[in-house]
Amino acid sequence: MTATDHDADDLLARARTWLAEDPDPDTREELARLLDADDVKELADRFAGTLQFGTAGLRGELGAGPMRMNRTVVVRAAAGLAAYLKGKGQEGGLVVIGYDARHKSADFARDTAAVMTGAGLRAAVLPRPLPTPVLAFAIRHLGAVAGVEVTASHNPPRDNGYKVYLGDGSQIVPPADAEIAAEIAAVRSLADVPRPDGGWETLDDAVLDAYLARTDAVLAAGSPRTARTVYTAMHGVGKDVLLAAFARAGFPEPVLVAEQAEPDPEFPTVSFPNPEEPGAMDLAFAKAAETDPDLVIANDPDADRCAVAVKGRDGAWRMLRGDEVGSLLAAHLVARGARGTFAESIVSSSLLGRIAEKAGLPYEETLTGFKWIARVEGLRYGYEEALGYCVDPEGVRDKDGITAALLITELASELKEQGRTLLDLLDDLAVEHGLHATDQLSVRVQDLTVIARAMERLRTNPPASLGGLAVTRAEDLTRGTETLPPTDGLRYTLDGARVIVRPSGTEPKLKCYLEAVIPAPTHESLPSAHTKATELLAAIKRDLSAAAGI
Repeated sequence: MTATDHDADDLLARARTWLAEDPDPDTREELARLLDADDVKELADRFAGTLQFGTAGLRGELGAGPMRMNRTVVVRAAAGLAAYLKGKGQEGGLVVIGYDARHKSADFARDTAAVMTGAGLRAAVLPRPLPTPVLAFAIRHLGAVAGVEVTASHNPPRDNGYKVYLGDGSQIVPPADAEIAAEIAAVRSLADVPRPDGGWETLDDAVLDAYLARTDAVLAAGSPRTARTVYTAMHGVGKDVLLAAFARAGFPEPVLVAEQAEPDPEFPTVSFPNPEEPGAMDLAFAKAAETDPDLVIANDPDADRCAVAVKGRDGAWRMLRGDEVGSLLAAHLVARGARGTFAESIVSSSLLGRIAEKAGLPYEETLTGFKWIARVEGLRYGYEEALGYCVDPEGVRDKDGITAALLITELASELKEQGRTLLDLLDDLAVEHGLHATDQLSVRVQDLTVIARAMERLRTNPPASLGGLAVTRAEDLTRGTETLPPTDGLRYTLDGARVIVRPSGTEPKLKCYLEAVIPAPTHESLPSAHTKATELLAAIKRDLSAAAGI
């Protein structure tokens, strides 16, 4: 027998062992078909390793085998989390479980509840598919020791995921991720994991009602509530909760993008259910052209992100960048007298730091991800450029697309009363602090080695200049900095610009974040500043692409 024959036999044996314990008839049938067809290539892909549990929890394509998201993988993950919690003295503690409307989400939530119950913990499942922020709220509200949200956020329809929170209501960070991963790896067989048929609680609407009552707190008493909106849920779970929050607040009822209003795990009208992706907002813009609202609001499928679009001065609708919305919300909170620390991730615009400094407020930069932003001491407001905003950290210690939508609509209402718009306020901020223009170079790959090669190339031969500006400082963030723990990323400081390069933590993408800061001392100087910024960002993007070999 050759080594290749031996490898194939070993692969088939592992697949048959997996098949024997798989609790899901759908994936059992799928795997049996692959075994019957002797499809070694496809089996090798599914059994090449295991989905890695990290600070994003688990996320991957649905299907049979350890490299896919399925009930076997979820039961093992839940058993690992339960063992970790018990090891930390949380025996008998409450674990709250939420889920979105993707394929298999309800099954994964039920399996998690069964495993927690079997392990001697208490489990409570949200009553139906609800936004991720409701789960993050429920953890703190109910005094849970942990929470699980079954979601793949804005990933493609074929994916699902498993996001873990601890008792403070924020997502896990090292070393908890590695400790949970070690407990998952120690699970020998599903037969060793007790999974009773009942014993957990299915929550009623009381926790949702408490969340909605809390959303009122983000708005100022007596503030104008006149802005009219078009809203899309992007085929996700945001619609009912957002409409309820807007009704409580007294805003005009949002006009819905009907084709995307109801949950649909196939996401039939979009290539990617992410408001940032090309074409995703086309139906919303068409509805806005019909109804002429003051702004367009979109949530991603699990409603933890919030996208905002406005009518430009040319009459065309355009998405605001996450950094623009982040700065607008910050300015609004400062104007309302907010106190506490303003925080953002390193890939977000440096404008937030200038706004906080001018207001005399503490400011912190963190690594990418709300798991880090949420842990900032004394946090009052946090955001990152990927459309994530935390405007009520005492209620939801994570990004929340519902409360962010309320707050931006309040701001639009105040400006409307003054005959102004969000764009007018952005211009004011540019004149006060300099025009902070941001852009992104994002490369989606099939082969992850492309990302590794690009990062290695930049580390070996860092660029001396980008866009005609000298690189004054090149930092390899794997070494950490005085204020940041190590992470896989590179940061280049230029005279009047900044570039950060990093692999995405949740998608097969290399992401490069660009910022140019152009002085704009008067409103009359803004058009030329915008032109200069656009040209500079394009030149930096071109040079960076060449330097990275992408």
